[in-house]
Amino acid sequence: MKPQTILFTLAVAALAAAAGWMAHGASVQAASKNVYEIRTYTCEPGRLPNLLARFRDHTTKLFEKHGMTNVGYWVPADGPLHENTLIYILAHKNRDAAKKSWDAFRADPAWIAARTASEASGKIVTKAESVYMDATDFSKLQ
Repeated sequence: MKPQTILFTLAVAALAAAAGWMAHGASVQAASKNVYEIRTYTCEPGRLPNLLARFRDHTTKLFEKHGMTNVGYWVPADGPLHENTLIYILAHKNRDAAKKSWDAFRADPAWIAARTASEASGKIVTKAESVYMDATDFSKLQ
């Protein structure tokens, strides 16, 4: 299977898992105008633990600070993507809010410091992909 096909399959599975999670009582700003963003990061060899630590210790809190809702974070269960891939989903009020949140996040001195510190021994992410999604009328994530 091609890497793009694997990533797409993982992304769909991640979103399905998020929908199941939501159905069991968790909330993600349940407004029908939410837009969801699925992001896939590919890391330099051996650097996924550094990326996970950065998200665990800094990034998720900064996302919330800037109006982004953390829906979920996943690492593929099987190799080779298990060794270098992080997939996550954020919720935004709308696309304009997403742009404003990302702009504020990227300019935040706390983010710049966390990124700089985590990359002191070298670059972590080689590729970042983002797809914005609108919930269907039958989705539990409206």
